[in-house]
Amino acid sequence: LGLGAISVAVVAVLAALTLLPALLSVLGDRIDALRIPFLPRLRLHERTSAGAWNFIVRMVMRQPLISLSVSCSLLIAAAVPAFTLQSGISGVSTLPAGNEQRRAFEILQEDFSAGLVSPVEVVVDTPDVSSPAVMAAISTLTGLIEDDAMFDSVSATTNETGDLALVSTLLTIDPRSPEAYDAIRRLRSDYIPAAFGGTEANVLVTGLTAEEVDLIDVITLYTPIVFSVVLGLSFVLLLLVFRSIVVPVKAILMNLLSVGAAYGLLVVVFQHGIGNEIFGFQQTRTIEAWLPLFLFAIMFGLSMDYHVFLLSRIRERYGLTGSNRESVAFGVRSTGSIITGAALIMVAVFMGMALGDRAPLQQAGCGLGVAGIIDATLIRSVIVPASMAVLGRFNWYLPSWLEWLPEIRIEGDLKSEGEGVK
Repeated sequence: LGLGAISVAVVAVLAALTLLPALLSVLGDRIDALRIPFLPRLRLHERTSAGAWNFIVRMVMRQPLISLSVSCSLLIAAAVPAFTLQSGISGVSTLPAGNEQRRAFEILQEDFSAGLVSPVEVVVDTPDVSSPAVMAAISTLTGLIEDDAMFDSVSATTNETGDLALVSTLLTIDPRSPEAYDAIRRLRSDYIPAAFGGTEANVLVTGLTAEEVDLIDVITLYTPIVFSVVLGLSFVLLLLVFRSIVVPVKAILMNLLSVGAAYGLLVVVFQHGIGNEIFGFQQTRTIEAWLPLFLFAIMFGLSMDYHVFLLSRIRERYGLTGSNRESVAFGVRSTGSIITGAALIMVAVFMGMALGDRAPLQQAGCGLGVAGIIDATLIRSVIVPASMAVLGRFNWYLPSWLEWLPEIRIEGDLKSEGEGVK
């Protein structure tokens, strides 16, 4: 998945740098030959000097502190439920009520044992299974499992060479439920050490539920590392491009706000079931374990793309005029329609994922769509201009001890551009 996404981005950049210019050169003025019926064709000065975006940015910058406080408060409030996010993997209980797989599972759960489809298996690796210490440990483990209401039908077998033993048991609940995950963790952390303490046996737990517990634990372990690497690299790149220590800090904080708000709304809608029926979403007890990291990676990349596009326009204007407020207003109104249009396309794609009847796709589509809407509205239209209006020239502050950093221009040399304008 990661290599595929990287390949798509690389191919898109290469096409934009080679194929697109070639096509534009061939078509020339004929690129505007056809038009969409009933839609007016906007001229450049109309996009940059008038319209809704000009009105919005002026209103925001008229009361920047109030706009910034209200917007940030809304996003923080939306992000608070994210602290109750519970990771897991969707099981058959999240399937639609009439689904054949769910009906079969409910029959198994009612008349037999739900764990028949995915037993929990404990492998005991030891030189001599028949030794008194190991046999006593297996007996103790079997008793502990039988006393746990989450397990049923415990059996123990050994191989022909006598160096492996297999303890199999069934779960009485959905193997992908939070209770099943807790049962596996309890088996590993409590029952096995209590039974095999003092022996040389190497005891391992496997099965579908155990594999998913391991997957969740690995994702949980590496999530802070991924966040740190992505945020750190973004900080360095923005620092080099805009030669400001304030711009990258603000960009990271704003992206974390939008992603955090999306996490919180996911928890509210799917875990707590508030408003899920309005959109036809399944209520689930967990959020897909892979989704927070996936959502962060996708939305951080998209939002940083929008952010660099917007800030490059603002800095370009600032380099020509030296007016912070005018530069911010120009940047927002000149890029607002493009950013919003791109965001609406992405939201439409993401919401298409959410229209299915599978909880994982509903969560992914809803989370990405909500994050896209938040980023294109509150972040780009309100928080960015309000924060830049409040900070003024401090937006472009670079400590003297960082003056040695190389100067990278996205749009070329602003001074020469300014001379050309004059």
